[in-house]
Amino acid sequence: MSRSRLSRIGGFVPALALAIAAAPVRAQDDSGFQAYLPTLAAQAAAAGVSRRTIDSVVPTLTYNARVVELDRQQPESSPNAPVPAFAPYKARHVDFDRIARGRAAYLRARGRLSAIERETGVPESIMVAIWGHETNYGRVMGGFDLPRALASLAYEGRRRVLFTDEFIATLKMIDRGVPRDKLIGSWAGAFGGPQFLPSVYLRLARDGDGDGVADIWNSDADTLASIGNYFVNAGWRPGVPWGFAVSVPSTLDRRLIANRTTSPRCSRVHGRQSQWKTMAEWRALGVSPQSRAWPGDDVLATLLEPDGQGATAYLLTGNYRVILDYNCSNFYALSVGLLADAVER
Repeated sequence: MSRSRLSRIGGFVPALALAIAAAPVRAQDDSGFQAYLPTLAAQAAAAGVSRRTIDSVVPTLTYNARVVELDRQQPESSPNAPVPAFAPYKARHVDFDRIARGRAAYLRARGRLSAIERETGVPESIMVAIWGHETNYGRVMGGFDLPRALASLAYEGRRRVLFTDEFIATLKMIDRGVPRDKLIGSWAGAFGGPQFLPSVYLRLARDGDGDGVADIWNSDADTLASIGNYFVNAGWRPGVPWGFAVSVPSTLDRRLIANRTTSPRCSRVHGRQSQWKTMAEWRALGVSPQSRAWPGDDVLATLLEPDGQGATAYLLTGNYRVILDYNCSNFYALSVGLLADAVER
């Protein structure tokens, strides 16, 4: 009897009937998943993963329907969907507790952080703010078995190339000596303090405490050094602020500064930002900082008014785009910058 047929009996579906209807589907998924695993194993071997690692991991895997369910629940991005207000998001993510915990982490790790900043040029507070946003300073790092989750998502097929590559990268981590029992993270494969994907870990994870291991699960220093290295790789420019709050005169004609280009990545995020202008040009338009001095006149910035005209606006430099590389969301990047500012006050 089909699920749709069951739903018409008495206007509801008894729990037992639902379980009976779902069982054949789950069984089919399990059997299909097991039939798919040799393909993953062959791809891993072709990518250079050792036979020892493949044989120790692949036969232990079972299908995880929950991660597939979570992936399918992800909202699709619609260019016509209304943009919510930034203020409520900011209140949740730049709150008293996160600022206080960030300041404590900042002070606790100053010795390591100052060395990382000297090496990378990335401000200590930015590294701490990313850590705070991603895992609340290491408190929430996920509980899913990564090889099982990634193999299940690769089998499901909607983003097969992405999850196959991340599954293979996870096996390469084991080849490098990462213990199997450390491979725990989010349902989509991110893990550790910075919430790196396995491929990012292989490229950018760094040893920050000098013990020879990039342990982003247990070492605060390694977590922060890895975040700093990510930002260097993404193009962070030392000595340039991420951005700052500004007041915009009511006379500013937004049509003259409207963005006329389309970004190949995260076009909706970048589309909310204005044209790029120098600080001198913004000053000539009557834009003024709310709480800090202007950077150099030749520093380029774009204007973002997340809550519309009349509310707080921000001038954003190229370093803001580096934060977007970590998570392509204006709300996320703004909150990281604002949290960083609050942490170092």
